[in-house]
Amino acid sequence: MTAGNEPGPGPGIPTELATACTDLLAQVARTGRLPRRAELEHLRTLGEHCAEAGYGLREVVAHGLAATRRAWHTLPDVTAASGVGDLRRTGDAVLAATEAALAALGEGHERAQRMAVRQEESARREFIDDLLHGRTDLGALAERADRFGLRLASAYAVAVAAVDGPAADAHHVHHLVSRVERELVGRFGERGVLLTGKDGRLVCIAPDSERVVLEAFTELALRPGTGYRPVRRVATGRRHSGASGVLRSYEEALGALDYAERLALPARQLKAEELLVFPVLMRDRAAMADLVRTVLGPLTEARGGARPLLDTIVVQSETAYVNAEAARRLGLSVRTLGYRLERIKALTGYDPSDALQRFTLETAAMGARLLNWPEQPL
Repeated sequence: MTAGNEPGPGPGIPTELATACTDLLAQVARTGRLPRRAELEHLRTLGEHCAEAGYGLREVVAHGLAATRRAWHTLPDVTAASGVGDLRRTGDAVLAATEAALAALGEGHERAQRMAVRQEESARREFIDDLLHGRTDLGALAERADRFGLRLASAYAVAVAAVDGPAADAHHVHHLVSRVERELVGRFGERGVLLTGKDGRLVCIAPDSERVVLEAFTELALRPGTGYRPVRRVATGRRHSGASGVLRSYEEALGALDYAERLALPARQLKAEELLVFPVLMRDRAAMADLVRTVLGPLTEARGGARPLLDTIVVQSETAYVNAEAARRLGLSVRTLGYRLERIKALTGYDPSDALQRFTLETAAMGARLLNWPEQPL
């Protein structure tokens, strides 16, 4: 029997393994030859069967060595040996055959293990794809979730890490997923956490009760260590319950990454709840386009077009209207900045020193960035 809680071996395998080893050693002892290719492949197959039946590699090797030890005392060439020289020759042949046989058993066992890992990874990817696309009946998803330690009735949150352009290839993402997963499992155990690569991004699904896992995921993705290229940005969706809640949290995280990209936000760690204003602003795209057109449209009449003045509004907002800092970021003198502010007021009719008019300007500027105006016509 295997140790711990592993499943017990299937019937007949120890006997078949012992028989194969004994027959091979008898042939080798009599002729002095090395094991043939077919004999080694048979042993590889037995190694696979042992792995599938629940035997660990150590047990397989122990069975093989035990069979060799028992067979040694019954081999005709050993019992009929006329001297030390005969025993030495037989022993050398048997040891060489035993070495080759154990290597073949180990290869077969490892082959089965690799196949099992690939099948498990494939099943996990398929489950996560279905979970994040809502393509499967919720009841069926809940049944499959048990296999991966998830209880979909609980609340979950999803974190998504965006990888830089050239690095967003399958090999790099897989490499980074393996690194982050090893570290998370080492720190926290399984804890019902799912981690995968998807569409050039890293995706981590964790129970809301384990927010510390998502925090660790974010830290590892941004700073994975020597030999790994860090991700560009990580966004975390809000907590939601059920399978549909996982999908919703995932979509919120993707939305946060999209808004951060379109707005060129400097933050590398984002939370969906901190960016909820943007989905609200964009809920009525036509209304937002009308606001941008009405408030900022006159800026197109300025020399050099609307872009320099639009950037001025954005930077002024980001610096809380501290002229010296805004001028530094824009690469202007304070005097030139003052001229731009006067032009904005003259062209739009909105005065940034007035709270309500400043809010209107800032909202329109945010909408312009979301709509990629003025580069993209409204």
